[in-house]
Amino acid sequence: MADQEYSATGVRIDRSLRSLTRAGQIRISGGRLSLLTSYGTEIDSAPLGAVEAHKPLFAARDRALAVLNGNRYSLTLGGARDRFLKAVEAARRPRA
Repeated sequence: MADQEYSATGVRIDRSLRSLTRAGQIRISGGRLSLLTSYGTEIDSAPLGAVEAHKPLFAARDRALAVLNGNRYSLTLGGARDRFLKAVEAARRPRA
C-alpha cells in the first residue's frame, strides 16, 4: 500500500459562509483525511472512520461536502469530485 492514497490541490475549502482557502489541499494518507491550506497548514484532520463525505443535493457538480470532527466543509474540487468520493469510500473499506 502506498503511503499517500489520495491527494488533490487547488481545492476551495469553505466552512459555513466563510472561505478558508481558495487553493487548498486534500490528503488521504495513513487512514486520515486532512484538509490543508495552500501553505500546507492543517485546517482540520480526522480518521476516515469518523469522516462523512457526500455529494450535496442541490449544488454545482464540482462540489462535495465533508464532515470532520463535527465541522461541515464545502469542497470545490473542479472535475475531481467523484475521484475524491471514491477515494474516501475505498479508504474506509476494510482490507482483507
